[in-house]
Amino acid sequence: MNRSSDGLGDMPAEEFRRHGHDLIDWIANYFENIEGFPVLSQIEPNWLKKNLPASPPAQAEDFGEVLADVDRLILPAVTHWNHPSFHGLFSTSTSSVGVFGEMLTAAFDMKAMLWRTSPASAELEDVVLDWLRQMMGLPEHFEGIIYDTASVSTMHAIAAARERANMRVRDEGMSGRDDLPLMRVYSSEHVHSSIDKAVITLGLGLRSLRKIECNDRYEMIADKLAEAIEEDLEAGYLPICVIPTVGTTSTSSVDPVDAVADICEKFGLWLHVDTAYAGSTAIIPEFRPFFKGWERADSIVVNPHKWLFTPFDLSVLYCRNLDDLKQAFSLVAEYLKTSEDVKNGMDYGIQLGRRFRALKLWFVIRYFGVEGMIARLREHCRLARLFAGWVENSRDWEMMAPVPFALACFRYCGGRVSKGLTHYSDDELNTLNEHIMDAINASGEAYLSHTKLNGKFTLRLSVGSIRVEERHLEKVWKLLNDQLAAQVAAAPQ
Repeated sequence: MNRSSDGLGDMPAEEFRRHGHDLIDWIANYFENIEGFPVLSQIEPNWLKKNLPASPPAQAEDFGEVLADVDRLILPAVTHWNHPSFHGLFSTSTSSVGVFGEMLTAAFDMKAMLWRTSPASAELEDVVLDWLRQMMGLPEHFEGIIYDTASVSTMHAIAAARERANMRVRDEGMSGRDDLPLMRVYSSEHVHSSIDKAVITLGLGLRSLRKIECNDRYEMIADKLAEAIEEDLEAGYLPICVIPTVGTTSTSSVDPVDAVADICEKFGLWLHVDTAYAGSTAIIPEFRPFFKGWERADSIVVNPHKWLFTPFDLSVLYCRNLDDLKQAFSLVAEYLKTSEDVKNGMDYGIQLGRRFRALKLWFVIRYFGVEGMIARLREHCRLARLFAGWVENSRDWEMMAPVPFALACFRYCGGRVSKGLTHYSDDELNTLNEHIMDAINASGEAYLSHTKLNGKFTLRLSVGSIRVEERHLEKVWKLLNDQLAAQVAAAPQ
C-alpha cells in the first residue's frame, strides 16, 4: 500500500486510513442528514461540466481537495435516490451495511470469471442465491446467477429461449438466412421497455415482440395470449417465449402467471417471469399468492437492488435448468481452460469478468436477518396502502390502479376543491396533473414520477426507501394538496 521513495506506488497506508475515516464520517453524516438536501438535483444541464477543468491535472492533487470538491461540485448534481421523500420510479433502498459490502468488493477487485480467479465470489454467490431462493419459497431446482440489471437478466433468458428453439442461431446466426421463421416473444401491454430492447439487441427485432391485451386491472389476459399464439402458429411463425410480469413497471400489476404457465406447457414455450421489482416481497408469507405459478417458470428475474436494501447493481436470474444458459453462452478460450470441475460464472452470459456482487447481499441478509427484512417490506406496503386510503377518501383525487405492493397510482380527478366544483376536459386534467408533479419535483421537497393509463396522465408514488417513515407520506400528501390548490387557483375558470 505504501508509496515508494521514488513517488511511485499507491497512497500511503496512514494517508489512506486518515481519508478513509473521513469518508466513512462523510457517508454517515450524509445518511443522517439526507433530508436536508433537495430530492431532485437543482442544477441546470451542463452546470457540472462547466465547473470542471477541461483537461486532467498534470500533477498529483491532495486527496483532501478531491473530497472537498465532492461537496462543492458533486453533491449539487446528485439526485438523492436514498432520500425518504424519493417516491419516483421504483424507490431504491441502499443500506449502510450494503455500502460496506461495496467497499470490500472494490478492495478485492476480483474478476469473477473462473472459480480459480475468484473462489470467494463463485462460492458465496451460490450460497447467498440459495439463501434468497429459500427466503422466496422457490423449489430447490432453481439455481441463480448474478448480473447487473434486470435488462441484462431478461436478455439472457430470451437468448436461452431462442437457443432451446433449436434454430441453430448460436452457430449459424440470423443474418443471411432464409430458413428462419419469425420468432415470437409475448408479453403484456405494460411490459418493461427492457424487453423491447432485448429483442432489438438479440436480432429478433421489434416485430418479434407481440404485446397482449390487459384487463381493467392492467393484467395480461391469458385467453388473449393463447389466441395470439394460435394465430402466429397458423401464420407460420415460431413462438419461443412468454414474459408475464409480477409487479409491472407502470402500476405494479400482477399477470396471471399460473394460467400463462398452462399455455406455455401446452405450446412448449419458455416461461420467463419478470418480477424485478416485486419479487422481493415473496419473502413475506402473506404475499406468496401473488407469485402463484412462478415455480413453473424456466427463468425468473429478481432485483435485490430495488427493494432488498442492496446497493445498485445486483440482479438475479434464477433458472429451472442453468445448463440452458450455459448451452447458449459457454465459450472457453484456451487461456481460460482449467482442470477444476467447478461452476465458472463466465459460462452463463456475455460477460467474462464479473464483479463480486454477492458480498453486499450476504452482508445485508446477515445484518438485517430474514425477519428484519420482512418487517421493513411489510411497513413499506402498509405505508403505500395508507396513502391510497387518503386518496380514496378525498373528493379531489382518485386511485388509478390497485395497490398490491408499495406503489400507488393516482391523479387529481377534477373534483371539488376550495373554490367549489370544477370541470376540466381530459386534456386539461392531464396538463393539470403534470403541472402538479413538475411543481413538487422542482421544489426539491419530494420526487414523484408518472405514467399514462388509458390516455390519462397518472402520478406514481413509490414507497421503498429504508429511511421512509409515515411522516414522509404525510408530507407528500400535503404537498400534493397545496399544489392542487395553487394550480387550480391559477387555472382559467
